[in-house]
Amino acid sequence: MQYQVPQFIDVEDKIFGPLTLKQFVYLAGGGGLAFLLWRVLPSFISFPLGALLLGFSAGLAFLKINNKPFIAMVEAALSYVVRTKLYLWDAQRKKKKTKRATAKVPQQTSEVIVPSLSENKLKELSWSLDINERLRLDREEEVR
Repeated sequence: MQYQVPQFIDVEDKIFGPLTLKQFVYLAGGGGLAFLLWRVLPSFISFPLGALLLGFSAGLAFLKINNKPFIAMVEAALSYVVRTKLYLWDAQRKKKKTKRATAKVPQQTSEVIVPSLSENKLKELSWSLDINERLRLDREEEVR
């Protein structure tokens, strides 16, 4: 039985002529805000601000840096500026003293000591068992 595999899933559909929906929204929003600036502010202020706004909206719509959209770069820059930064550097590295583990032998008692498993250890154990089972099944299929 053959299935049709979709291709070009990373290409957005062109909805408004040669523009995708995102590109159209960026350009229409920038153009609308530039128009509002022109109507509200005096022309010597509105023209430079409008040009900057139109350039920014055109960059959002069309510019890609390292095959990433410009909006991703703007988002990364804003998160860098807003986030708190803490840089620590210790010039003198202190060596940690290691204690040698001594094996403690439990005393002979009538009660049985059962090691407890934490939830994380239990999850790791079940995950490794699942993965090993899957690898074993894959190897058996390759042999056939």
